[in-house]
Amino acid sequence: MTPDIPWESPAPEAADAPQLNAAGLSKAQLAEHLKTLGEPSFRATQVFEGLYKHRWTHWEAFTNLPKTLRERLHVDVALAWPDITESLASEDGSTKHAFRLADGQLVEGVHMPYAGRTTLCLSSQVGCAMGCTFCATGQMGIVRNLTAAEIVGQVMAMLLAHQHPEGVPINLVFMGMGEPMHNLAHVMAAFALLTDAGGLAIPPRRITVSTCGLVSGIEKLAAFPKRPRLALSLNGTTNEYRSRIMPVNRVWNLEALAKTLMAFPLEHNERITLEYVLLKGVTDSLEDARRLSTFARKFPSKVNLIPFNAHEGAGFEEPGEARIQEFCKFLIDRDITVSVRRSRGQDVAGACGQLVREGRKQQEA
Repeated sequence: MTPDIPWESPAPEAADAPQLNAAGLSKAQLAEHLKTLGEPSFRATQVFEGLYKHRWTHWEAFTNLPKTLRERLHVDVALAWPDITESLASEDGSTKHAFRLADGQLVEGVHMPYAGRTTLCLSSQVGCAMGCTFCATGQMGIVRNLTAAEIVGQVMAMLLAHQHPEGVPINLVFMGMGEPMHNLAHVMAAFALLTDAGGLAIPPRRITVSTCGLVSGIEKLAAFPKRPRLALSLNGTTNEYRSRIMPVNRVWNLEALAKTLMAFPLEHNERITLEYVLLKGVTDSLEDARRLSTFARKFPSKVNLIPFNAHEGAGFEEPGEARIQEFCKFLIDRDITVSVRRSRGQDVAGACGQLVREGRKQQEA
């Protein structure tokens, strides 16, 4: 039986905060509030740059504003990014963070430093409605969507916590808790804010949104003139098996996915990433590799193989290194661009499919 999953209806959103919080607001939202204070529109640009470009965290630091305005904002407007309540450092240099939101809910994100760049893994929801059997987050169920401010807040909180140096490129991947296409309006509002030239100015090509295969969301994303890169969490090469591990396939099967991805507008040299989890004795056969190569050739793509990251109660195992290399070579021999993702943060449950919080239990308590 297909589970009762709200494919089209968004999850509940955060309740309104009792006090306006400037952290995470867009330039337009800032301008709207400053207008009520009788301030000219250019003040919004000054506040926006202070928040995102200079990363100031208290109103006293906004020396580009008149003192009287700073004093008024200090009294009337909060300036608070999500609190980091827990940070678990991995031996590989990555750090998994837990963020407490204004209503007490928790989400997780991961800070991953590399030579010459930093990658941040972001959540788009508290929990997830998709129910993928190999993913710990999918077993939480859905609690609510994150707002654009809460999504941006994860980025800012991690940059501040790690004192991210100016000039080091930032990559963002929406591969944390939640299904981004199930919260597309807020994800794209956050995308617009994160790419704004007057703030963080992250290039769109450095932002990737991963979906389990919500065709309706992919079609909506395709209509945006400016958008992030697209990744598909595939993980199965037959409808029979993919429907067992990923309930979304019962609504939009592999044929529907391929048709949608073939029509997805891509820029020059842009490719769709196919993420494929290797499960020992389940998805790692050479016949799976053959079917995967056939699917990948239908549109410009690259394959990202992900050896399974174990978590309690999953019932799956990672293939051995010999099988991983054999699977990879099979694809390479068929001219498929392929890489193996050695997930960061496995020792602190911060790798792909391991992010989970007790959000549902907190809500029901």
